[in-house]
Amino acid sequence: MHKDPLALAPEILLLAGAVATLLTGSFLPRRRQWIASALAAAALAASLTAAVVLAPGDDRTVYAGTYALDGATDAARVIVPAAALAVLALAGGRVRGDRREAEFGALVLLGSLGAVLLAGASDLLLLAVAYLLASLPLYALAGWARDPRGAEAALKLYLLGVLLGITMMLGAALLYGLGGATDYAALAEGLADAPTAALAVGTVALLSGPLFKAGAVPVHFWVPDAAAGATVPAAAFLTTVPKVGGLLALYRVVTLLPEHTLDWRPLLAVLAVATMTLGNLAAFPQTDPLRLLGYSTVAQAGYLLMAVAVAARPGALRALLLYLAAYAVTNLGAFAVAAALPRLRTLAAYRGLGHRRPWLAAALTVCLLGLVGTPPTAVFTGKLTVFSATWDGGLGWLVVAAAVNTLASLFYYLRWIAPALSPGADADREGAGNADGAADGGTDGDADGVTAAGVRPDRGAAGTAVAAAAGSVILGAGAGPVLSALSDTLVR
Repeated sequence: MHKDPLALAPEILLLAGAVATLLTGSFLPRRRQWIASALAAAALAASLTAAVVLAPGDDRTVYAGTYALDGATDAARVIVPAAALAVLALAGGRVRGDRREAEFGALVLLGSLGAVLLAGASDLLLLAVAYLLASLPLYALAGWARDPRGAEAALKLYLLGVLLGITMMLGAALLYGLGGATDYAALAEGLADAPTAALAVGTVALLSGPLFKAGAVPVHFWVPDAAAGATVPAAAFLTTVPKVGGLLALYRVVTLLPEHTLDWRPLLAVLAVATMTLGNLAAFPQTDPLRLLGYSTVAQAGYLLMAVAVAARPGALRALLLYLAAYAVTNLGAFAVAAALPRLRTLAAYRGLGHRRPWLAAALTVCLLGLVGTPPTAVFTGKLTVFSATWDGGLGWLVVAAAVNTLASLFYYLRWIAPALSPGADADREGAGNADGAADGGTDGDADGVTAAGVRPDRGAAGTAVAAAAGSVILGAGAGPVLSALSDTLVR
C-alpha cells in the first residue's frame, strides 16, 4: 500500500497541533488561553520545519497513489504554515483573552491541513475529503466572533461551500464512471477514450470545488462578504490559505485531462479573464478597505488562473508556485494593516496615517503597490513569470488582457494609498474627527468620526504588516535563487 507515515510528518504535526490546541484550551482559564495559541504557533513552526527537511526527497506517491509528494506539495507545505503563522501573529490583539482563543488557533491549524491536503491530493476520494477539511473550519472561522456580520458571512460561505462540494462530488463520481479509477494516474489513462460530452460535464462539476476555494468566477460571491463580515484575522486567512490549496488542486486535475478529447485551456483562459476583470471592476467603487481587499483577492485569482490555463507547459508550475508565495505574503501584509487599525472602516478614515504612523503607512503602500505588481516586490516577479509562461503557452491575448487589468487595478489601490499618505486636516489633532468630513456625512472619516490620528494600532498586527512588506520586497529582489530552487525541485 506504499504506506509511509514519516513522509506525512508536516501534515501529522498540523493535525496533532490542532487536537492539542483544542484540548489544552479546554482546560485553561480565560486569562491563560495564550498558552493554547502558543501551542498552535509551535505546531505550525514544527510543520514548516519538517516540510523544509523533507523537501529534497524524490517525487513519489504514498498510500496507494492517493497522495503526491512532489515539488507542488513541498511548496504548499511551506507556504501554508508560514501564512498561518502570520495570521496568528496579526490576530494576537483581536483574539488574546477571548474565551474562544484556543478555538481560533485550532481552526487555523485544521484549515491549513485541509489546504495542504488539497494541494497534494492525487485521488478523487482524497480530493473530496480534503475539500471538506479545507471548508468546515472556514465556516467556523468566518463566524468566530458570533456577531451579526460574522454570522451572515459564515452562512453565505457555508451555503455556497456545501452546494459546490456536492457538485464537485457529482463530478468525481461521473469521472470515476468514465475512467474506471479514482487515482489520477489510472484515471488519466481511463479518460483517454471517454465521450467528450460526458467528460466535459464531469470536469466542469469537479472543477467547481477548487474554483470555490480559489475564489474565482463564477463562484466568487462569498469572498467580499467574508472579507468584510468576518474578523480581520479570519478574513486574512480565508482569502489567502485556501487559495493555495485550491489552485494547486486545480492544476493537478487539469493536467490529467486528455487534451485530444477535451481542450480545457480556452475555458480556463476565459475564467481567468472574467475573474480578474470582475474583481477589478467591483473593487473600483468600494469604500470599505476590507471589501476592497476581498475583491482584490478575486482579481488576484484571475492572474493565478493564467498559470493553470497553460498547465503542463514548461515553467507554468514554477510560475504558479512563485506567485502563490508572493501573493500570500503581500496579501497578508495588507490585511495586517487593517488588523492593526480595525476601527477604520472607510478608506478616507486612513487620512493622516503617514503622518502619525509612517512605518505602518509605508507597509500599506508597499503591500498595495505589491498587489498591483510594482517592482521590486514579489508579486511583480510572480506576475512576470506567469505572464511569460502564458505567452510561451500560446495565449498571448490572455497576457494582454491581464496587463490591461493590472493597469486598471492601480486606480482602486491608489484610492487607499492617497488618504493614507495625505497629512489630512486632522493630522495634528490627536483623537479628533475631520471637521469637513463631519459636515458632509463623514467623507474624511468613518461613521463614528474615527480617523488614523485617533487610533492606537495593535503592535502585533503592525509588526506583522511591516515584516510582510519587507518580506515582499526581499522575495522580489531574491526571486532568482527562489526560481532556481523551484526549478531544481520540480525536475528532481
